[in-house]
Amino acid sequence: MAIHEVFMPALSSTMTEGKIVSWQKSPGDKIEKGETVLIVESDKADMDVESFYEGYLATIITPAGEAAPVGNTIALIAETQGEIEQAKQKAASATPATPAAVAQPVAASPVAATAVAATPTPKNGRIIASPRARKLAKELNLDLAILTGSGPNGRIIAEDVETASGRPAVAPTPSQIPAPAVSKPVAAPTPVAVPLGQVAPMNTLQNAVVRNMTASLSVPVFRVGYTITTDGLDQLYKQLKSKGVTMTALLAKAVAVTLQKHPILNASYVENGIQYRAGINIAVAVAMPDGGLITPVLKNADQIDLYSLSRTWKDLVERSRAKQLQPDEYSSGTFTLSNLGMFGVDSFDAILPPGQGSILAIGASRPQLVVSADGSMAVKRQMQVNITCDHRIIYGADAATFLQSLAKLIETHVQSLTM
Repeated sequence: MAIHEVFMPALSSTMTEGKIVSWQKSPGDKIEKGETVLIVESDKADMDVESFYEGYLATIITPAGEAAPVGNTIALIAETQGEIEQAKQKAASATPATPAAVAQPVAASPVAATAVAATPTPKNGRIIASPRARKLAKELNLDLAILTGSGPNGRIIAEDVETASGRPAVAPTPSQIPAPAVSKPVAAPTPVAVPLGQVAPMNTLQNAVVRNMTASLSVPVFRVGYTITTDGLDQLYKQLKSKGVTMTALLAKAVAVTLQKHPILNASYVENGIQYRAGINIAVAVAMPDGGLITPVLKNADQIDLYSLSRTWKDLVERSRAKQLQPDEYSSGTFTLSNLGMFGVDSFDAILPPGQGSILAIGASRPQLVVSADGSMAVKRQMQVNITCDHRIIYGADAATFLQSLAKLIETHVQSLTM
């Protein structure tokens, strides 16, 4: 018999505290091993927290709506009903645990933290799967125990369930796609009413942005601008828009294909050298309705067709706004796009994200009077792009040749993006 502490888990490498969105169990409720006990708001998403233990939720120390530092005790689980009162007395007399105190190995203490969906390490034969995977497996009457997870640390994700059930794990070919309704542009976040004359506390996502941007200030960066003619790109978008292709997918695909020839722009600085990435994962900045921003990632964007990229992007945006992204879906980017052109912005500079070597800021495409080399004039649509690079590993010539290649692809070979 024992009383187990539930600690505030670290759902990401940058998380220092978490806010409890809701408790899925009430004091006195029976808890099964592996069952979701609460939902925690991390830096970027809401994550399920599951129990390693079977027992009873004896007492809640940190109620829903409140935050606690990573490692602090937020609840107690009693193995038997007879220990519930003992656990309540322990909670009333004990001082909150500090992160340093619980940083010791679990073996050194008779209590342990609950398992966290974001850092799934199989223990005691427990199946680690995302909530979406569990829901889909239940719908398909599929036993998760027979599956091998392809997610972070062996986590079973929805795609694993789809593959095992015979559902297509990848999107159908363009010829199989019925023409959907014209997709709507991503709406600007609705302004939130602010208490004028007062200090409004930041949410966890906004605090994460503060930490990341502060860390970025220590990196020596430089910026290079380039003007790209977009007549061909705009025309291609008009042709494909009715089939569900988004401008974000077109731009991500163009950048990813260009990065194949310029791997240094997809690399990052590490203490012992330059980390060249095995894959090209394009992160795209998205403003959140309640403040802050998140960067959903289009993985291996250079290898995925435009139709699949567009569907994936739509799904990522919807789930990011609902705070349902898994950490790997917003933290695995190797190159970032920030597009404010949809808001009519002509040009801007973007701040380099931690752990990456480059970010591209994209302005609006506008009609411009252009004078050619022979002196003739014509009206063409052009957009201004500005790239910010880590000068420790990327130099001016690297950025300039990358932008030249990107411009050449968009201006003269844009149709190749559909192949």
